Amino acid sequence: MDFALDEELRMFQKMFRDFAQNEIAPLAETLDREERPPLETLKLAAEQGFLGAPFPEEYGGSEIGTIGYCMMLEELGKVCMSTAMIIEVHTSVATMCIYLDGTEEQKQTFLEPLALGEKIGSFALTEPGAGSDAAALQTTAVRDGDDYVLNGNKIWIINGSIAETFVVFAKTEPAKKQERGAWGITAFIVEKDTPGFTVGRNEKMTGLHGIPVTTLFFDDCRVPAANVLGGEEKLNQGFATAMKALDYGRLGVGAVCLGVAQGALEAGVQFACEREQFGGPIALKQAIQNFIADTATEIEALRYLVYHTAWLVDQGQKYTKEASMVKLFGSEVADRAVNCMLQTHGGYGYIKDYPIERMYRDARVSRIFEGTNEIQRFIIAADILGEKGLKIRP
Repeated sequence: MDFALDEELRMFQKMFRDFAQNEIAPLAETLDREERPPLETLKLAAEQGFLGAPFPEEYGGSEIGTIGYCMMLEELGKVCMSTAMIIEVHTSVATMCIYLDGTEEQKQTFLEPLALGEKIGSFALTEPGAGSDAAALQTTAVRDGDDYVLNGNKIWIINGSIAETFVVFAKTEPAKKQERGAWGITAFIVEKDTPGFTVGRNEKMTGLHGIPVTTLFFDDCRVPAANVLGGEEKLNQGFATAMKALDYGRLGVGAVCLGVAQGALEAGVQFACEREQFGGPIALKQAIQNFIADTATEIEALRYLVYHTAWLVDQGQKYTKEASMVKLFGSEVADRAVNCMLQTHGGYGYIKDYPIERMYRDARVSRIFEGTNEIQRFIIAADILGEKGLKIRP
């Protein structure tokens, strides 16, 4: 088993690290304070090919593979979770839907500008009554001539106010169901200027102040039939597209969480070596040493889980269970890491002068979005018990 990075991946890792430290880190506190997205940084990231990192060059991507993509998210997550998650959602779920199931014409029309970073993408699945039970969505799409007419609302949509291309899920056959999976849900590519489509205000959140999270409104929104993702042969099969993209997205979230945990550890170690109490640095105290040792151990375990799962993706193997494990473990490791390192800072960790305060607020939501950790536990258990012939329900 060879865990060594080849020369190309080491080169990419250095490029990602340098970009994160030089371009993203200096703005992280400003974005948090001003509650605005990092538009200037996203433009620079697009020029570096970050927004199309895992996609083929023929569609404007950088073609660095999933391992390289996770390296990028890890480095971005170390310094600014908001920036990392904007890029993760754009790439892992929104653009990935089009790459996985779009027609060739749709890939040329929509995927290429997204991969090049000329446009930002968003993924619109969640609704007021359809969170963990995503198949319970109520947004409808009814055929009318050459269009589908969409009506309904979406909530908690990341990138809502900065995106120009949205992958939206709506019911086209609400009465139909299949025994396995959800039937009657279709994915649509909706552009920002489509009549009848309105983006709501940015939500005020506890953390991730640099991410625009909005409600979307569809009021007799007319979408060309040509924008059915995958063509009309994929009609009523959009839920499968969403689940495939969310597998990749959960791996992406885990990679971001790996970076958040590593960034928190580095901040905690630095503070512990500089802060003096009882005649010496607090790093000499066993309680602080235990925080550091336990956090570092969990980070290493997460690192191997992230990159093993990324390797499975690049090998074309099934990885749904592993993606849920990455998301579950990654979000909890990040949460514990920032908590322990804030405690290491003592009172200083609870004021805005230190980055660990922002990290603490940002990390908490990772146990909720792209599938709550409770849902991840269900997915993992369902896979394992399914091998024994036992089917379970949430």
